[in-house]
Amino acid sequence: MLKLYGFSVSNYYNMVKLALLEKGLPFEEVPFYAGTSAEALAISPRGKVPVLGVEQGFVNETAVILEYIEQSQAGKPLLPSDPFERAQVLALAKEIELYIELPGRACYPEAFFGMPVADAIKEKTKAELLLGFASLGRHAKFAPYVAGDSLSVADLYFLYSVPLACAVAKKLFDLDLLAELPAARLLLERLEQNPHVQRIAKDKDAAMPAFMAMVASKR
Repeated sequence: MLKLYGFSVSNYYNMVKLALLEKGLPFEEVPFYAGTSAEALAISPRGKVPVLGVEQGFVNETAVILEYIEQSQAGKPLLPSDPFERAQVLALAKEIELYIELPGRACYPEAFFGMPVADAIKEKTKAELLLGFASLGRHAKFAPYVAGDSLSVADLYFLYSVPLACAVAKKLFDLDLLAELPAARLLLERLEQNPHVQRIAKDKDAAMPAFMAMVASKR
C-alpha cells in the first residue's frame, strides 16, 4: 500500500492527499515532520514533506509525486493524455507554485505566526503576487476548473496555494487578489464543496492546535 508521509497542516501534503483520494487509491498516512535527523533525511533528502512511500522506496517533491501517481496508478486521470493539454496543466501548476505559492510563503511567518518579516521581503512578495495573479488570469480557463472542464493537477496547486496567498495579501497589504478574478473565486467555492476537500480540511483543523504549539515551542 502507498504511504503518504507528512502532516495535515502542510498544503503540499494536502495536494498529494487530494490526488490520492480523487483517484480512489488506498493509502496510509504516516505522521512525519521531517527535519534534519539521520532518520528523517533517509526518507526525505532535503528534510521536507510530503514523501510517498512505495514498494521500491521513497518518492519526494510534490510535482514528482503527483506525476508518479499518475503514471503508476489507476483511477481518475488528473493529467490529460494529449501532450499539449498535459503541458498546459503542468505549466499552470508550475506557475501557481512559482509565482503565487512561493512569493506568498515568504510572508507566512508574519501573516500567520506573528513573526516580523523585513519590509523589503514584503514589498517583493506584494509585487510578485500581483504579477502572479495577473498571469493566472491570462492562462487559466476556469471552465469551470483551472485548466478546463475537469479537475486536474493544476486545481490541486490552485486550491492549496491561492487561499494562503490571498490571506497574506489581505492581512499584510489589504489587497483582494481575486477582485478581478470572479471565476477563480467561484472555483474555490466549488472545490470547497468537494467531499474529499472537506475531509482534508477537517483533518487540517484537527491537527492545527498541535502544529501551532510546535511552532511556538521553536520560537
